[in-house]
Amino acid sequence: MTVVLVLGGTTEGRAVAAALDGRPGLRVVSSLAGRVADPALPSGQVRIGGFGGAAGLTRWLRAERVDVVVDATHPFAAGMTANAALACRDAGVELVVLRRPGWSAGPGDRWHRVPDAAGAAALAPTLGDRVFLTTGRGDLAAFAGVDAAFLIRSVDPPDPPLPREHRVLLDRGPFTLDGELAVMRDFAAEVLVTKNSGGAATEAKLTAARMLDVPVVMIDRPPLPDGVTPATSVTGVLNRLGALGHDHRPGSGTHRT
Repeated sequence: MTVVLVLGGTTEGRAVAAALDGRPGLRVVSSLAGRVADPALPSGQVRIGGFGGAAGLTRWLRAERVDVVVDATHPFAAGMTANAALACRDAGVELVVLRRPGWSAGPGDRWHRVPDAAGAAALAPTLGDRVFLTTGRGDLAAFAGVDAAFLIRSVDPPDPPLPREHRVLLDRGPFTLDGELAVMRDFAAEVLVTKNSGGAATEAKLTAARMLDVPVVMIDRPPLPDGVTPATSVTGVLNRLGALGHDHRPGSGTHRT
């Protein structure tokens, strides 16, 4: 039995699990971080919660005799990707990282690229007083002291500290262009702050910003660990798994027969 661990609750992670689940001789386990109260569950076996850092993940990989880890976490889940790289190295397990392509600015876009949430918090109020903030819950503390009005969109209610003047919009993608235009017009957004997550599910806000001539503060992705070359699609992941062989034995450089 070949064991594949799929990390991440992303759309791509669910697609990988669906493509692999039910194949003869293959056990697929998807691991979700547990940060969303009601996550969309992938096909096959699911575990929810952390592993306890790289050391804990290494122990789990060995205990479960995992052959391949597919890291399909969010492009900004840098800590999990770093832990996966360390754990796979220490456990002798193959690692395939899936990262959907990021967005690119086009004609008419007014993008301002920054390296992190702190940079976005410093820049956003210089561009406008009403900020549509779509970075998720993890980085909101960076904006707590910013003197601006915020519309904060997240899947679950965010934890403090939060900006003094804010509204919370609880919603989950995919989002439509008409919906994004309505939200930004209703709030009278003057700035959009987002992460370069890529993907079609949340891209409509960028089109809406361009149509409304709203500047975008775009937070760049964190770098991948040294030596990691990602696959950029579910098909790319499946091709790499096929090249490895379903029966690759962790750390042995051989194949099961």
